[in-house]
Amino acid sequence: MRHAGLADIEAAARVLRLVAPAARHQVIAQLCDAADLADKYRKRLGRAHPVLGHGTLMSAAYCLPMASRPSATDPAYLACLQVVTGHLERRAIHHRR
Repeated sequence: MRHAGLADIEAAARVLRLVAPAARHQVIAQLCDAADLADKYRKRLGRAHPVLGHGTLMSAAYCLPMASRPSATDPAYLACLQVVTGHLERRAIHHRR
């Protein structure tokens, strides 16, 4: 997966906003896996994956239903942002080893 920026995090959180809280950790893992796959495809073939995009979390998120942009103070949206950033933090720690 390519490096994630704030727009990637927001897009993933908007996807999670439509998912039951109990399933959010699984869905963010699937989104990151999809971005990983698309990035490998892009590196190998020199073009974007036809469905999953170019290896960013945002392009993987845009493949799924997404909530409209909520208020930055919406508690459910903030919880989704925490799930996304927590998952990205764990991935970063794991990949540094």
